Amino acid sequence: MTQPPPPDERRPANDGPRVAARNRAALVAAAREIYAEHGLDAPMSAIARRAGVGQGVLYRHFPDRAAVATAVLDENVRQIEQAAAAPDMDIAQLLGVLTWHQTESAAFISLLHADGAAGGSAVPEYAAGLAARVERALRARLPDGHRLATAKDDLMIAVAMVSGAVIGPTRELRERRAMAAWRLLGVEVGPVRPFGE
Repeated sequence: MTQPPPPDERRPANDGPRVAARNRAALVAAAREIYAEHGLDAPMSAIARRAGVGQGVLYRHFPDRAAVATAVLDENVRQIEQAAAAPDMDIAQLLGVLTWHQTESAAFISLLHADGAAGGSAVPEYAAGLAARVERALRARLPDGHRLATAKDDLMIAVAMVSGAVIGPTRELRERRAMAAWRLLGVEVGPVRPFGE
């Protein structure tokens, strides 16, 4: 009969379900950072490394790239939807919230280009669904006669154009470029900040 190793040589207990929620939260936070820096095409291994877990743990929580991206980006989209639902929100203020998200995340910018600019077939289903939610939220506050309401596609084309201008090494520079793009489009934008601040 084999004797168990002395107490100081035993492996640490597997905390399993007790750490599952903590691991998931760490993965979402890591994915948010990685996606903000590198966009939606960042390697899954980079997310696991940043979270301090193995790839097996990543895949237990998120079976594929779409599941990770949806978990991360859904929070951005929900904030825009909440802003659009606020009773005193107007389109300029809502565009300020949208612009804040644009300046914060390369992944969110990728999402805003998910309207099928590449012919539709290359657009992941999760991204198209999230982009459609952003468009619905913006349209809810877009008054008749607004310059972005002239033609059906004008709103999201303008959003994509501004997203294309959001480049630069600092958030401040990206915000200045975004605001310049809105100004060149002749669109008023409220304060650039997350909803609720």
